[in-house]
Amino acid sequence: MNEPLFWLGLSILLVAVSLTALLVAAIPALQELARAARSAEKLFDTLSRELPPTLDAIRMTGLEITDLTDNVSDGVKSAGKVVKQVDHSLDSARKQAQNMQIGSRSIVVGFKVAWKTFTRNKSSRRSLDRLSNNSQGVYSFREREAIRQQKRNLADDAYNQPNTWKNPGEED
Repeated sequence: MNEPLFWLGLSILLVAVSLTALLVAAIPALQELARAARSAEKLFDTLSRELPPTLDAIRMTGLEITDLTDNVSDGVKSAGKVVKQVDHSLDSARKQAQNMQIGSRSIVVGFKVAWKTFTRNKSSRRSLDRLSNNSQGVYSFREREAIRQQKRNLADDAYNQPNTWKNPGEED
């Protein structure tokens, strides 16, 4: 058993048998690998045909969504401006109505004072103002304030009195 050639031959035979067994076992695996490669090739062909149009459609959809978003944003801004204009118009109308109310009150008070002044006796009308400087002299500060207060009281009385003048042809 010390024959080296015998052992060398046996080793070569065992290696050959092992390689044959490996090749027999690898053939079905290699066939499946070939089938998987063909399937992958078909998948890649399908992807190369279908993917670019799909990606273009997705890109176009994104652009359309962006345009719609911009349009909606512009519409919201426009609606906001319209609301501000309407609010400003309402404020302006409110101020004009208040000014009209104040103006009409002033006119009514003016007419009342004019009517009261017109219907008052001539002797009591502006008697304090018609005094000459020679007959009365120079007013002191307290006298001037008293005269001003009397004039204010007359104006306040005219403002606070109810409407007493009537339209022509109107009876009690």
